[in-house]
Amino acid sequence: MQNLHVSHHPLIAHKLAKLRSIDTDPRKFRDLVHEIAFLLAYEATADLKVEPTEVQTPLAKTVGSVINENIGLVPILRAGLGLVEGFLELIPGCEVRHIGLYRDEHTLQPVEYYNKLPAKPTVDMCMILDPMLATGGSATATVEVLKRWGIKDIRFVGLIGAPEGIELMTKQCPEVPIYLAAVDERLNERGYIVPGLGDAGDRQFGTL
Repeated sequence: MQNLHVSHHPLIAHKLAKLRSIDTDPRKFRDLVHEIAFLLAYEATADLKVEPTEVQTPLAKTVGSVINENIGLVPILRAGLGLVEGFLELIPGCEVRHIGLYRDEHTLQPVEYYNKLPAKPTVDMCMILDPMLATGGSATATVEVLKRWGIKDIRFVGLIGAPEGIELMTKQCPEVPIYLAAVDERLNERGYIVPGLGDAGDRQFGTL
């Protein structure tokens, strides 16, 4: 899968192991999500477009680089909110746009309930943020929303993916790169990733 990028960074692996633990409380869980998001943001932005700029150092003039893309962060509510600050810490100029989706417990299909995108695109590229790529339904639905909005450069960034979700994304959105900290074994009958880390939203906000 050419567009699948799974991090092999030791720091991410270390923090992810702590994140998975049932003993990690909500506050520490949120901190770890923030830290992993920061590291994944570094990897997911390695090919951003830049342009040269003249810089005056204390000793001489030189040529540096500045990013010339407007970047939008699109967290899928509510679990995706935990990834936003890690990205903003690295790229503070990003716009944040929210898409609200929930998974129907019976059909496991995404249902859109919130969308406040402006009439016309205000960014060049969007990064969809969601901790878990489980069935892939919410991610593919968000990709379609962004395509209708007029965005062509779309990326997905998450913590853990299941083979089923990755397969659906690759099939329906082959042009969308996927950045993950890990790929797990499978989905269970309720659509949860195994071994996973439980419900990422509940664990972040203490609503178990």
